[in-house]
This record gives sequence, structure tokens and C-alpha cells, in this order.
Amino acid sequence: MSEKYKVATVEEMKIPPLEGRPTWSRVRQHLGISAFGINAWTAEEPGIEVIEEHDEVGEAAGKHEEVYLVLSGRATFTVDGEEIQAPPGTFVFVGDPTLRRKAVADEPGTTVVAVGAKQGVAFQPSQWERSGPAFAYFATKEYDKAYAVLRELLEEYPDDGGILYNLACAESLVGRTEEAITHVRQAVERQERFRDAAKRDSDFDAIREDSRFKELVEA
Repeated sequence: MSEKYKVATVEEMKIPPLEGRPTWSRVRQHLGISAFGINAWTAEEPGIEVIEEHDEVGEAAGKHEEVYLVLSGRATFTVDGEEIQAPPGTFVFVGDPTLRRKAVADEPGTTVVAVGAKQGVAFQPSQWERSGPAFAYFATKEYDKAYAVLRELLEEYPDDGGILYNLACAESLVGRTEEAITHVRQAVERQERFRDAAKRDSDFDAIREDSRFKELVEA
């Protein structure tokens, strides 16, 4: 293949999904795109949120304009409380970062491409995307590999709350209790939203009864 361009299919870019979640095709990272965010999500079963509900102004959000394209299947979008039926070939553009939006698959194999960037500034990858290389290992329950990947990422992004949180998850799952408590505390210090996430996250079941973890999530 020429060094001037790259070619890949949605299938080639997929990583194994977590249970009940859509399959992520890592378009931006796979192709090496740096000017804007682009990813694709596939719901193998109807009823799955192929685009999870979110806005672009919350904690750690990118303030992006976003456009979605239904590549295959059929989805129901909800934008600012209004439902939109979206067959294949439908574009849905959400220019206002404050609006809540989501998309639910109506058919098996529904794939939605999402493209986003913030007006007038150089693109920076979203926090959640930085942890992407480890997500496949969580899905396959190779937690030691997820731990190794996230430790390396933390060296590059030492203040990233998402990496700290996901690293704590991996550490809990491989029995590194002290490290897990340290890193989940650091994640919460950077972003309060991780406190509530840790309360519900089964990845922390192994340390849930530890008094230090209880104190942290109940504060």
C-alpha cells in the first residue's frame, strides 16, 4: 500500500466489545488521523445504545461539533429530547455541544460513524480514547495485558483521569490492591465523576470491602 494513503474496513478496525456494549472500530487511531476525531460503532443486536447518551460540555468533554452517519442497519437518535428515525445513509449533525444525544440500534448490525472536532482549535484526542488500546484486553479478560498497556500510557499522560481510573480497574482485577486504591483516588481527585463510576463498577468488587475504598466512594 502507498505511504500516501491507507485503506481499512470497519471490520478490520474492530476490537472485541464488552458485554452489552457496541463494537468499537478504532478508525482514527488505526488510520493515524490527527486533524479530527472519527470512530465507528456497531451494535450486533437491536436495543443497544450504539451512541451512548452524552453531551459535549460535561467534565472532560471535548466541546465538539459532531456529525453521525448511519452506515448500515437502522437507528433511532434522540437529540435534545426529539426522536429521529435514521435509516442507512442518514446524517445527523449536532452543532450545539450542550445538547444531549444518543442513538439506539433498531436492527442487528447497525453501524454508526461519528466525526467530531472543536471549532477553531487544534484537535486533541478525547480522554476515553487514550485508554483505547487496553479495552480489547478487558473484553477478552486478559487483565494483565490491560494493566501493562495502561501503565505505559500513564507514563505518557500522567494526569489523565481516565487512564488512572482504567488502570485502577485492571489493578483490582489482577490483585494489585494497593496500586488500585492509589490510582482510583488519583482519578477521583482529577475528575469527581469517577467517584460515582467506582461505586457501580464490578471491576472493583475485589477491593470493595476495603475500608479505604469504601471511604473514597462514599465521601
